[in-house]
Amino acid sequence: MSVPGFDPWQWLALLQHELLLFAGVFFLIGALDDLAVDALWLALRAGGGAKSEQRSRGALQNRPLSGPIAVVIPAWREAAVIGQTVRHMLDTWPQPGLRLYVGCYRNDPATLGACIAAARRDPRLRLVILDRDGPTTKADCLNRLYAALALDEERGGRRFTAVVFHDAEDIVDAGALGLLDECIAGGADFVQLPVEPLIPHHRALLARHVGAHYCEEFAEAHGKAMVVRDAIGAALPGAGVGCAASRRALDWLVARRQADAGAQGVPFASDSLTEDYELGLAIAAAGGRCRFVRARGEDGRLIATRAYFPHSFSTVVRQKSRWVLGISLQGWDRVGWAGGLIETWMRARDRRGPLTALLLLVGYALIVLTGALGLLVAAGIAEPIRLSPPLAAVLAANALAFAWRIGMRFAFTAREYGLAEGLWAIVRLPLANVIAIVSGRRAVFTYIGALAGRAAAWDKTEHDANPGRPAAAAGFGIARSGVR
Repeated sequence: MSVPGFDPWQWLALLQHELLLFAGVFFLIGALDDLAVDALWLALRAGGGAKSEQRSRGALQNRPLSGPIAVVIPAWREAAVIGQTVRHMLDTWPQPGLRLYVGCYRNDPATLGACIAAARRDPRLRLVILDRDGPTTKADCLNRLYAALALDEERGGRRFTAVVFHDAEDIVDAGALGLLDECIAGGADFVQLPVEPLIPHHRALLARHVGAHYCEEFAEAHGKAMVVRDAIGAALPGAGVGCAASRRALDWLVARRQADAGAQGVPFASDSLTEDYELGLAIAAAGGRCRFVRARGEDGRLIATRAYFPHSFSTVVRQKSRWVLGISLQGWDRVGWAGGLIETWMRARDRRGPLTALLLLVGYALIVLTGALGLLVAAGIAEPIRLSPPLAAVLAANALAFAWRIGMRFAFTAREYGLAEGLWAIVRLPLANVIAIVSGRRAVFTYIGALAGRAAAWDKTEHDANPGRPAAAAGFGIARSGVR
């Protein structure tokens, strides 16, 4: 039975038109946002402000520290990688003023044993065992590490000048500690160095590209976006690794936590899922000076933190959904919008993850719908859609912006990883989009659960490989004593 005046193909064409209008307008807004950052970066580049510093790794590695420095690593079920990380760090950073604090849980003896085996009786290692079963949250573990280093300060009568943050799978750069110390001694309260994901060549093809898609994201974020934020004076979000906070800045965070929540003597909110992101923003809000520093050694390689990132689809989704949950959703309540026009712009960029996931989903639905309607048109069943001039202009502008975005992604990836990987970055774009869609969905549903009172947990990423192992190190120019 047919309904008089009802044409299903006409309704499909109308749906396609409305979805095109919705997605086209919002994609264009996002493209203009990105183009504004691109324009600022190009202006900086033309004026020489976006160029990396040229430094000697050897000089930085052997540079005496301006004062004792604590490095903190929270660890839960990291027995597969923590030993290589600890050994590599202690070998690579020879300064006697270094103190490495590794936080382990009492119900995780494997991680504790791996740390002890790697220490080789190096007195610079401090193992901190939490007096509760894990996992809690990473922020809670960091608070316990902070309490341990504060107790050491009280006992030793000398305060640390800075605290450096790292994760259990990190491979540190030989010049990084000296560079961080130099910046803190020069008056900075928060310093972030670039993060350089490593390509997991030893994985199967799909896993390799799932893990490698982080390369282009960090190449562009830490080669352009963070450079622009630093130049325009916006607060710098921490990456959680390869960053340092001055000792006085942590005092500010402790005082703020005590004033806001009555928490005694801890710098982080234990229920935060993105305490690393909030670290730099909180220090900037307290009046601290924040810096993002890109420097290259004599070999042209960045002085950066390197690590394998997740390589399975499920673990990538878990990690990225945690980022979206903590930054985009919880960030509205936890961080707010204070700080003026520039800061509001940057925080809006940080929090657009769920909207981006929705737009990408609409975009892929449009691809399917357009293909289906195209077949109907070819069969003579439906009429082709007629685009209004404004919509046609929006779609044309989006096409140009998309071509520009692909070019930028290729350029930044190729600069750090070579021409071939730059081309792969383009091929991996649909994979990255699918990950963003699924992660955004998972984050929203997790947030709904949190609103219902579900407690935050350390939904950590599992790590099973560390490039500090001799077999893996050869492929990345990483020696047991440092990065060449």
